[in-house]
This record gives sequence, C-alpha cells and structure tokens, in this order.
Amino acid sequence: MKLSGGVEWALHCCVVLTTATEPVPAARLAELHDVSPSYLAKQMQALSRAGLVESVQGKTGGYVLTRAASEITVLDVVQAVDGAAPAFVCTEIRRRGPLGTPPEDCTKPCPIARVMGAAEASWRASLRGVSIADLVDSAERDNGPEALPRIGAWLNPAAGPGS
Repeated sequence: MKLSGGVEWALHCCVVLTTATEPVPAARLAELHDVSPSYLAKQMQALSRAGLVESVQGKTGGYVLTRAASEITVLDVVQAVDGAAPAFVCTEIRRRGPLGTPPEDCTKPCPIARVMGAAEASWRASLRGVSIADLVDSAERDNGPEALPRIGAWLNPAAGPGS
C-alpha cells in the first residue's frame, strides 16, 4: 500500500487546525510545514470536498475543521485525499491463458483476492480506529503540552510576535 504525500500533509493540517482559534489560510499552513502552497491547497480542497474542513471566505478566511477532532478518523482523511478505491483489484488472472480456469468454476474469490481483501479490511479498520484527536494526544505526549498551543498561536494572525 502506497499513500500519496498529500495524505501526510492533510493529516498534519488536521492536527494543527485543532489548535487554531480562527480560520487558517492554506498558504499559512504551507508556510508552517514548509511545503508547496499549491500542492497543499489541493489537499485542503480535497478535505473540503469530503466535508472534513470548511473553507471560510473573506479577509480573515481560511480553513477550519467541520466537526470535533474525535469525529474525524485517519481513514476519513486518507479517503478524502487518495480516494476510497481498494488498493488491490482482482483481474481474475486465473481465468486467462491456455490453462485458465473456466468462469463457471470460479464460484468464490481466489486465495490471493481473499488475502488481499482481508489485509485491506484490517488496514482500513485500523485507520478507522484512530481519530485526529488521538493524533493530537500522541503529539502532545511526544512533543510536550506546549508544542501545539505554540503552533496555534503562530497560526493565529493576531498572535503577535512570531506570526
């Protein structure tokens, strides 16, 4: 399973948006993470289309989470950015070639499709079980309780020095 870099960027943005006291422009998020503003804007638009963030227009516009961080899962973000299509798609290769299995004998998915489907179901369940709030808690444990509030102050244009 390979995820796009946009998934990482979107997850980081969702985590730091939990600290913001007002909408945060995509350009400000890009500056915070030192990433391409245009590519990050695409990720934020994907999150917006999925209903995970809202784009607020105007002079003080930007992005805000649409619901509590505990209600947004990592899987929600992955699917918003990379789509919900399965990672593995069986092409029924067992039916091909000179010794291919006749379609009428293929009454259930082949063992490869079954194991790949089970792995994907497990992976999705794991990501569904972790919320943005869980990531915030982990970040606070890893980086100390002052790290995220410091980011929130930096994201807030009215924060004063350092903004």
